[in-house]
Amino acid sequence: MDYLKNVYEQTKYMLQQKIKELFANDYSGHDYWHSLRVLNNAERIAKTEKCDEYIVMIAALLHDTDDIKIFETTDYENARRIMLDCHLTEDTIDGVIDIIKEISFKGTETIAATSIEGKIVQDADRLDAMGAIGIARAFAYGGNHNRAIYIPDCQPNINMNETEYRNNEGTTINHFYEKLLLMKDMMNTDCAKSIAQKRDRYMREFLKEFYDEWNEH
Repeated sequence: MDYLKNVYEQTKYMLQQKIKELFANDYSGHDYWHSLRVLNNAERIAKTEKCDEYIVMIAALLHDTDDIKIFETTDYENARRIMLDCHLTEDTIDGVIDIIKEISFKGTETIAATSIEGKIVQDADRLDAMGAIGIARAFAYGGNHNRAIYIPDCQPNINMNETEYRNNEGTTINHFYEKLLLMKDMMNTDCAKSIAQKRDRYMREFLKEFYDEWNEH
Protein backbone atom coordinates (compact mmCIF):
# COMPACT_ATOMS: atom_id res chain seq x y z
CA MET A 1 0.00 0.00 0.00
CA ASP A 2 2.84 2.38 0.82
CA TYR A 3 4.38 1.61 -2.57
CA LEU A 4 1.15 2.47 -4.40
CA LYS A 5 0.77 5.65 -2.38
CA ASN A 6 4.32 6.66 -3.25
CA VAL A 7 3.70 6.03 -6.94
CA TYR A 8 0.53 8.12 -6.72
CA GLU A 9 2.29 11.04 -5.03
CA GLN A 10 5.35 10.92 -7.28
CA THR A 11 3.24 10.85 -10.43
CA LYS A 12 1.09 13.70 -9.15
CA TYR A 13 4.17 15.78 -8.39
CA MET A 14 5.67 15.20 -11.84
CA LEU A 15 2.41 16.02 -13.59
CA GLN A 16 1.96 19.19 -11.56
CA GLN A 17 5.38 20.43 -12.64
CA LYS A 18 4.57 19.71 -16.28
CA ILE A 19 1.23 21.50 -16.31
CA LYS A 20 2.61 24.41 -14.31
CA GLU A 21 4.98 25.02 -17.18
CA LEU A 22 2.36 24.39 -19.87
CA PHE A 23 -0.18 26.85 -18.42
CA ALA A 24 2.36 29.47 -17.30
CA ASN A 25 0.98 32.16 -19.61
CA ASP A 26 -2.73 31.43 -19.43
CA TYR A 27 -5.00 34.15 -18.07
CA SER A 28 -8.32 32.83 -19.37
CA GLY A 29 -9.35 30.98 -16.22
CA HIS A 30 -7.94 27.68 -17.51
CA ASP A 31 -4.61 28.05 -15.76
CA TYR A 32 -2.52 25.80 -13.52
CA TRP A 33 -4.61 26.66 -10.48
CA HIS A 34 -7.79 25.61 -12.26
CA SER A 35 -6.25 22.19 -12.87
CA LEU A 36 -5.29 21.93 -9.19
CA ARG A 37 -8.80 22.83 -8.09
CA VAL A 38 -10.24 20.23 -10.44
CA LEU A 39 -7.84 17.71 -8.92
CA ASN A 40 -8.95 18.65 -5.41
CA ASN A 41 -12.60 18.31 -6.41
CA ALA A 42 -11.92 15.00 -8.12
CA GLU A 43 -10.03 13.55 -5.16
CA ARG A 44 -12.88 14.55 -2.87
CA ILE A 45 -15.50 12.95 -5.09
CA ALA A 46 -13.38 9.85 -5.69
CA LYS A 47 -13.42 9.06 -1.97
CA THR A 48 -17.19 8.53 -2.27
CA GLU A 49 -17.08 6.24 -5.31
CA LYS A 50 -15.56 2.88 -6.25
CA CYS A 51 -12.99 3.96 -8.81
CA ASP A 52 -9.36 3.96 -9.86
CA GLU A 53 -8.14 7.03 -7.96
CA TYR A 54 -4.81 6.96 -9.79
CA ILE A 55 -6.51 7.40 -13.18
CA VAL A 56 -8.82 10.05 -11.73
CA MET A 57 -5.83 12.05 -10.49
CA ILE A 58 -4.00 11.93 -13.82
CA ALA A 59 -7.06 12.80 -15.90
CA ALA A 60 -7.99 15.66 -13.57
CA LEU A 61 -4.57 17.25 -13.90
CA LEU A 62 -4.38 16.79 -17.68
CA HIS A 63 -8.01 17.44 -18.65
CA ASP A 64 -7.28 20.86 -20.21
CA THR A 65 -3.85 20.18 -21.73
CA ASP A 66 -5.29 19.99 -25.25
CA ASP A 67 -8.40 22.12 -24.80
CA ILE A 68 -9.32 23.65 -28.16
CA LYS A 69 -9.96 27.00 -26.43
CA ILE A 70 -6.30 27.18 -25.42
CA PHE A 71 -4.14 24.97 -27.63
CA GLU A 72 -3.95 24.12 -31.31
CA THR A 73 -2.95 20.48 -30.92
CA THR A 74 -3.98 17.25 -32.59
CA ASP A 75 -4.65 13.82 -31.11
CA TYR A 76 -4.14 15.06 -27.54
CA GLU A 77 -0.43 15.50 -28.16
CA ASN A 78 0.23 17.59 -25.05
CA ALA A 79 -1.38 15.04 -22.75
CA ARG A 80 0.38 12.15 -24.48
CA ARG A 81 3.78 13.86 -24.34
CA ILE A 82 3.43 14.70 -20.66
CA MET A 83 2.38 11.17 -19.73
CA LEU A 84 5.22 9.66 -21.75
CA ASP A 85 7.66 12.04 -20.06
CA CYS A 86 6.34 10.78 -16.72
CA HIS A 87 6.87 7.15 -17.86
CA LEU A 88 3.22 6.16 -17.66
CA THR A 89 2.11 2.93 -19.33
CA GLU A 90 0.30 2.77 -22.66
CA ASP A 91 -2.80 1.40 -20.93
CA THR A 92 -2.80 4.33 -18.51
CA ILE A 93 -2.28 6.83 -21.33
CA ASP A 94 -5.12 5.35 -23.39
CA GLY A 95 -7.44 5.30 -20.38
CA VAL A 96 -6.75 8.93 -19.54
CA ILE A 97 -7.19 10.08 -23.14
CA ASP A 98 -10.55 8.29 -23.27
CA ILE A 99 -11.63 10.34 -20.25
CA ILE A 100 -10.35 13.66 -21.58
CA LYS A 101 -12.21 13.14 -24.86
CA GLU A 102 -15.56 13.10 -23.08
CA ILE A 103 -15.20 15.84 -20.48
CA SER A 104 -15.85 19.13 -22.27
CA PHE A 105 -19.12 21.02 -22.43
CA LYS A 106 -20.27 21.06 -26.07
CA GLY A 107 -23.70 22.63 -25.92
CA THR A 108 -26.44 20.24 -27.00
CA GLU A 109 -23.74 17.75 -28.04
CA THR A 110 -22.39 17.39 -24.50
CA ILE A 111 -22.21 13.78 -23.35
CA ALA A 112 -21.98 12.16 -19.93
CA ALA A 113 -18.65 10.45 -19.39
CA THR A 114 -18.69 6.68 -19.87
CA SER A 115 -16.54 5.45 -16.98
CA ILE A 116 -16.92 6.27 -13.31
CA GLU A 117 -13.45 7.84 -13.42
CA GLY A 118 -14.58 10.03 -16.30
CA LYS A 119 -17.79 10.98 -14.50
CA ILE A 120 -15.77 12.05 -11.46
CA VAL A 121 -13.38 14.24 -13.45
CA GLN A 122 -16.24 15.68 -15.49
CA ASP A 123 -18.05 16.62 -12.28
CA ALA A 124 -14.87 18.07 -10.79
CA ASP A 125 -14.33 20.28 -13.82
CA ARG A 126 -17.96 21.40 -13.86
CA LEU A 127 -17.85 22.33 -10.19
CA ASP A 128 -14.99 24.74 -10.89
CA ALA A 129 -17.26 26.52 -13.38
CA MET A 130 -19.73 27.23 -10.56
CA GLY A 131 -19.93 29.36 -7.45
CA ALA A 132 -17.66 32.30 -6.65
CA ILE A 133 -14.71 30.84 -8.53
CA GLY A 134 -16.91 30.04 -11.50
CA ILE A 135 -18.06 33.66 -11.59
CA ALA A 136 -14.47 34.91 -11.42
CA ARG A 137 -13.40 32.52 -14.18
CA ALA A 138 -16.30 33.55 -16.41
CA PHE A 139 -15.32 37.21 -16.31
CA ALA A 140 -11.62 36.38 -16.67
CA TYR A 141 -12.41 34.38 -19.80
CA GLY A 142 -14.72 37.06 -21.14
CA GLY A 143 -12.12 39.78 -20.68
CA ASN A 144 -9.43 37.58 -22.17
CA HIS A 145 -11.60 37.16 -25.28
CA ASN A 146 -12.80 40.79 -25.57
CA ARG A 147 -16.38 40.01 -24.61
CA ALA A 148 -18.79 42.55 -23.17
CA ILE A 149 -19.89 42.04 -19.58
CA TYR A 150 -23.57 42.61 -20.36
CA ILE A 151 -25.71 44.11 -23.10
CA PRO A 152 -29.38 44.38 -22.05
CA ASP A 153 -30.89 43.63 -25.46
CA CYS A 154 -28.47 40.79 -26.23
CA GLN A 155 -30.29 37.58 -25.34
CA PRO A 156 -28.63 34.27 -24.39
CA ASN A 157 -28.34 31.74 -27.19
CA ILE A 158 -29.83 28.60 -25.69
CA ASN A 159 -29.52 25.09 -27.18
CA MET A 160 -26.40 25.70 -29.25
CA ASN A 161 -24.64 22.73 -30.82
CA GLU A 162 -20.88 22.32 -30.39
CA THR A 163 -19.89 24.44 -33.38
CA GLU A 164 -22.30 27.23 -32.43
CA TYR A 165 -21.08 27.13 -28.84
CA ARG A 166 -17.41 27.30 -29.86
CA ASN A 167 -18.07 30.25 -32.17
CA ASN A 168 -20.41 32.11 -29.85
CA GLU A 169 -19.24 35.62 -28.95
CA GLY A 170 -22.04 36.60 -26.58
CA THR A 171 -21.68 38.46 -23.31
CA THR A 172 -20.34 37.01 -20.10
CA ILE A 173 -23.71 37.37 -18.38
CA ASN A 174 -25.28 35.37 -21.20
CA HIS A 175 -22.72 32.64 -20.54
CA PHE A 176 -24.38 31.98 -17.19
CA TYR A 177 -27.57 30.94 -18.99
CA GLU A 178 -25.79 29.21 -21.86
CA LYS A 179 -23.65 27.02 -19.59
CA LEU A 180 -23.02 27.80 -15.92
CA LEU A 181 -26.61 27.56 -14.67
CA LEU A 182 -26.99 24.25 -16.50
CA MET A 183 -24.17 22.58 -14.57
CA LYS A 184 -26.14 21.67 -11.45
CA ASP A 185 -28.44 19.34 -13.33
CA MET A 186 -25.60 17.77 -15.33
CA MET A 187 -23.67 16.32 -12.39
CA ASN A 188 -23.04 12.57 -12.41
CA THR A 189 -22.22 11.74 -8.80
CA ASP A 190 -24.13 12.29 -5.57
CA CYS A 191 -21.16 14.08 -3.99
CA ALA A 192 -20.92 16.57 -6.85
CA LYS A 193 -24.69 17.09 -6.90
CA SER A 194 -24.56 18.09 -3.25
CA ILE A 195 -21.69 20.55 -3.75
CA ALA A 196 -23.32 21.98 -6.87
CA GLN A 197 -26.50 22.98 -5.01
CA LYS A 198 -24.72 25.65 -2.98
CA ARG A 199 -22.64 26.92 -5.87
CA ASP A 200 -25.66 27.21 -8.15
CA ARG A 201 -27.54 29.14 -5.50
CA TYR A 202 -24.62 31.56 -5.11
CA MET A 203 -24.52 32.26 -8.85
CA ARG A 204 -28.24 32.98 -8.95
CA GLU A 205 -27.88 35.37 -6.01
CA PHE A 206 -25.02 37.09 -7.83
CA LEU A 207 -27.13 37.57 -10.95
CA LYS A 208 -29.98 39.03 -8.93
CA GLU A 209 -27.60 41.53 -7.31
CA PHE A 210 -26.03 42.30 -10.69
CA TYR A 211 -29.38 43.17 -12.26
CA ASP A 212 -30.43 45.18 -9.19
CA GLU A 213 -27.29 47.31 -9.41
CA TRP A 214 -27.50 47.61 -13.20
CA ASN A 215 -31.05 48.92 -13.00
CA GLU A 216 -30.51 51.40 -10.16
CA HIS A 217 -31.50 54.94 -11.07
